[in-house]
Amino acid sequence: MGSQGLKVKRFESAFCPPGDDMKVLYFAWLKGKVGIGEEAVTPPAEVATVGALLDWLATRGPKHAAALANRSVVRVAVNQEYAGPDHPVKAGDEVALFPPVTGG
Repeated sequence: MGSQGLKVKRFESAFCPPGDDMKVLYFAWLKGKVGIGEEAVTPPAEVATVGALLDWLATRGPKHAAALANRSVVRVAVNQEYAGPDHPVKAGDEVALFPPVTGG
């Protein structure tokens, strides 16, 4: 079988387009407090963990600061996987912020 008709597609992350941006998603009351559902951000190079990202996001304005004031009620997922404050983050990641979820 030859290679005629074979198409090769370049894989790109489904989370965030390649580049320097990180996609941040806000859910539930966090979305209400920040005033947006998502944003593309380019944090400084020293922002390399979830905790550092939250610290940096809190400096983006009074709405971000209010939303992130009590970190005990903010959960984080990086690329759709739960993540703690020491979890690494990098350009191209999708970072979701949401309140604790309970099951029934």
